[in-house]
Amino acid sequence: MEYVSKLPLPDAFVHFLESNGLDPSIYTAIDSIPRFIRLKPGCETCIEEVEAEMKCKLEKLEWLPGFYSLPPNIQIAGSRAYQEGKIYGIDASSGAAVMALNISPGDHVLDLCAAPGAKLCMILDLLDDSGSVTGVDVARHRLAACRTMLQKYTLGDRCRLFVADGTTFSVIPGGFCSDCKSCQSESEERLDVFKEWSSRRPWKERKRAKKSGTPQLVSRSQPPELIYYGQHSGVVGLTKGELYKTVSDNEIASHGYDKVLVDAECTHDGSVKHIQKFEHWGWRTLQRRVLDAERTDNLHALQLNLLTNGFRLLKVGGSLVYSTCSLTVAQNEDVVDEFLKENVTAELTEIDAARTWPCKGGRIQKTWRFDPLTSQTSGLFVAKFTKVVI
Repeated sequence: MEYVSKLPLPDAFVHFLESNGLDPSIYTAIDSIPRFIRLKPGCETCIEEVEAEMKCKLEKLEWLPGFYSLPPNIQIAGSRAYQEGKIYGIDASSGAAVMALNISPGDHVLDLCAAPGAKLCMILDLLDDSGSVTGVDVARHRLAACRTMLQKYTLGDRCRLFVADGTTFSVIPGGFCSDCKSCQSESEERLDVFKEWSSRRPWKERKRAKKSGTPQLVSRSQPPELIYYGQHSGVVGLTKGELYKTVSDNEIASHGYDKVLVDAECTHDGSVKHIQKFEHWGWRTLQRRVLDAERTDNLHALQLNLLTNGFRLLKVGGSLVYSTCSLTVAQNEDVVDEFLKENVTAELTEIDAARTWPCKGGRIQKTWRFDPLTSQTSGLFVAKFTKVVI
């Protein structure tokens, strides 16, 4: 039977989908996929107010706490609840990736590809007034948007943000220093300690940055740039040397992150709304961004490197979730398979909550896939790993 789409999908893209075992008709579901919001904890009493303002019913998601669905045509940015920081938009599949971490009070969490920030906010909501979150992203402007989001939702107290390449990032949770004596040095020898964060920079520093120009994407060789830190994020009181101290694998095993999220850069082909944009951008752009073999190979290498480095920063017994909003095998199961072959301390772990999720199993046991037809969400692949002792 010949495939007919509401979108004028090029034959090359249809072949690309079918070669990955994907039904091209998922891209006809744009009008039926709801919009999702997460209600900030403590704002449950404002549901009726939000419904009245938006003139629609909020449907509670029974399988994902704090999430509600809206009709797809509803715009939330102009609503008072959004502007007052009571709700934020985040797809339910992305929320599931965060829930797969099974965050506990006191956890130190690393979000290795943090922008644009909705998952970062959800992690902080789940931690409440405990633990810490470290957000990392290679794009300065996108991470600056994360910072704005943290401040809007008043969630930044236990968070710090680094502009850095996630494949080489090496800063462990704040507060640990293997040389305790250096932390007890005289105050006059610690004049370079981090004090309370301020958005204001010295005039000379701003002038120098303006003159040289600030690149939006950092390279692997550039050191991390701390652009925000909260009062209780483990930064205040440290020196730069202590914050960026090189630590051994043995120290990471004991003092690394409890949980790591690697929501890796991908071709975004699982997002119906993203693919729909190519109608306006032109299908040649689709060829370059999604179908090009070299682009896919480069992404596979990047995803594997992000997953490997995120796992390196995980303490023994900790959990890492790898996700992409691609539905291709190369960016998901192939990455997982290669990673497991190269990392003997990595164990693929069952995601208990997934038994109630509207998703289906991936090609590797214990991995999961959301797609617009099955899940009524954006497409997402999710896998969870635990670091074990061999």
